Amino acid sequence: MALKVWFITGASKGFGMELTRAALEAGDTVVATARNPKSIEDAFEKQDRLLILKLDVTNEQQAKDAVDAALKRFGQIDVLVNNAGRGLVGAVEEVTADEVRSAFAVTSREHSMFPVPPCLPCAPASRVKS
Repeated sequence: MALKVWFITGASKGFGMELTRAALEAGDTVVATARNPKSIEDAFEKQDRLLILKLDVTNEQQAKDAVDAALKRFGQIDVLVNNAGRGLVGAVEEVTADEVRSAFAVTSREHSMFPVPPCLPCAPASRVKS
């Protein structure tokens, strides 16, 4: 089985971090992104198969730049894991409107899909290789 290049959003903790770890342990290459990339840097040793990038998925230009950086470094993206999310804990009367808007911005289809369009040009090539 051919090794893959993974592009993972929300890789700073939880499922995203564990998926990054599993892909690297399997010998695959990972582009691990997060709003706070230092968390990823602290969790993994520096290695050629890991590219760590700052990415806020609500920022369309950052998403495009991250995909461009991944393609420049590795030449392809085989697997896109759009894992970024933001939780909000509290009773309705305790949270502010800005906190609600911020949580919805990350998890809404409108913003969480920003990494997808820049990845689409590599999709046909990846399908042919698989």
